[in-house]
Order: sequence, then structure tokens, then C-alpha cells
Amino acid sequence: MNAPNLQETVDKVRTWAIYRGLDEADPFKQMLKLMEEVGEIAAALARGDMDEAKDGIGDVQVVLTILSMQIGTSIEACSGIAYNEIKDRKGKMVNGVFVKEADL
Repeated sequence: MNAPNLQETVDKVRTWAIYRGLDEADPFKQMLKLMEEVGEIAAALARGDMDEAKDGIGDVQVVLTILSMQIGTSIEACSGIAYNEIKDRKGKMVNGVFVKEADL
């Protein structure tokens, strides 16, 4: 199965959200939805259910796409900001977690 193009999927999510008025809804409520979805990922991982974890990751992407719209930006812009912050980051793995150099 070929993975769908991420940009096409994000664009479809935007259209879906606009059609339903979610782009103008309360970002604080969208943040609550994000925490709900993250909790579902954690529960799926705890059960070893990778299909549900994948679904949860996709749900988080949808929620973040909508949240970014609600605050007047885009998921692409936010991803670019985050990548520029980490692209040259150095650090090391500690107990299976990457710790940035400044925190070592």
C-alpha cells in the first residue's frame, strides 16, 4: 500500500475543517482534543496495539493542523520553525531518550 502524500492529506484536512467551521472554533477546546488523542496513543502503545497507535498519530496530525489554523498559522509553518530549532542540535541518547547538549 502506498502512503498518501502528506501535503495532499493536510490540504484535505483543511478543507474538511473549513467546511465544518472548525478553523474558527476555540483553540483551547482543540488543545483538549489534542490531549485526548495523545492519551489514546499512549493507551495503544501500552497495549501493544500498533494499528491504534498509528491511527492516534494521524488523529494528532489532524488536530494540530486544525489548531494551527485556529491560531492563524499553518502546520507547515510550525513544522518549519521546529525543524530550524533542532536541525543543528547535538546531544546524546540517555535511557532511550534524546537529551539535547544544553541539558546534559
